[in-house]
Amino acid sequence: MEVKGKFGLLGRTLSHSYSKLIHEKFSLYSYDLFEVEPSCLEGFLSDEKICGFNVTIPYKTEIIKYLDYVDEVAKQIGAVNTVVRRDGKLYGYNTDIFGMQYMLDSAGIEVTDKVVAVLGSGGTSHTAAALLKGLGAKEILIVSRTGEINYQTIKNRQDVQVIINTTPVGMYPETQNSPIDLSGFVNLEAVADVVYNPQKTKLLYQAESLNIKCTGGLSMLVAQAKRALEIFTDVRFSDDIIKPVLAWLQSLSSNVVLIGMPGTGKTQIGKRLAPAIKRKFVDTDELIEKHFGLDIPTVFERFGEAEFRRVESMVLAEVGKKGGQVIATGGGIVENQDNHFLLKQNGTIVYIVRDLEKLSTKNRPLSKDLDHVKGIYERRKDKYAFFADLTVDNNGEINQTVKEIIKSL
Repeated sequence: MEVKGKFGLLGRTLSHSYSKLIHEKFSLYSYDLFEVEPSCLEGFLSDEKICGFNVTIPYKTEIIKYLDYVDEVAKQIGAVNTVVRRDGKLYGYNTDIFGMQYMLDSAGIEVTDKVVAVLGSGGTSHTAAALLKGLGAKEILIVSRTGEINYQTIKNRQDVQVIINTTPVGMYPETQNSPIDLSGFVNLEAVADVVYNPQKTKLLYQAESLNIKCTGGLSMLVAQAKRALEIFTDVRFSDDIIKPVLAWLQSLSSNVVLIGMPGTGKTQIGKRLAPAIKRKFVDTDELIEKHFGLDIPTVFERFGEAEFRRVESMVLAEVGKKGGQVIATGGGIVENQDNHFLLKQNGTIVYIVRDLEKLSTKNRPLSKDLDHVKGIYERRKDKYAFFADLTVDNNGEINQTVKEIIKSL
């Protein structure tokens, strides 16, 4: 099936949007990004060559006054994110509510008879409130910065069982931010974050650390696109088409992060692994050397380990929030536990192990000889285990190690 016509996404700044990737993966039509200034909105809508489009910030509410028909669900929410042109008229719908329910259902998050705190008071918050009401939530608490229920007073509600973040806090590129501290919510059962980039926000990272069920917004994004696809084509599709597109997008936007002792072969493995899985290769030590304009041993000699570690974390913060990479790291990144989130937000962390006697000590400022290597390993071994999602042995042939990583992933 192929659908003729012009489709796309209407917004103002769309450089980080995944919508084109998702819609074109459905393989039914081409899909463009329409970056339109507010003063040009009316002119854009008059272009009859455009058969259908999705709507994002800042036009989800503004678009309504230009439409000939608005679906009842979209009216209730007060926002439209999907528009289709039929017989010269514009029809508006909201598919975010379908996407949000899919996100909750696929993560096994129950909201019926639950006390749910919704972070944010914008359009997506209205979507959440409408969905929660329809699903029979016991109480819906809308948390805003200045309202009666705000980010300070919500901490007094120990009965909150589910939190849904509808704000952009934690979204790329400001990924180290979180809208709220979860540690005080003793009855909290689940957290959902509509942010999809990075895959694991700081909020979700904390939820995982507290063993709280959680999910990110990528599944919502793909599911709402599937519902928009049905509106564009006037054809119903099984929800089964969501999972392969979601898995593909997760893979495309994820990193493989290599950690381990100095001399385990992370750089050489990374250089071979990256083209094999179609990722860009990044070596954090090379970026640190570029920052200082000096090699690593000289950096240690002139500036000391503390300054090296500071810059290392700064580099990890920039690299880790991007996707589609194989990242080889320095042996000491595990010394700072905060680095774990920087690598986990988009990454699977692979711990490369090699017999200590085989580790090279050349140009290693801390691993000067075997005794030093053993001491460092004893100090770091538990930290490597904490960081690692996978452990792969590199005592054999390096190509075999690469194959084993690909198999494990």
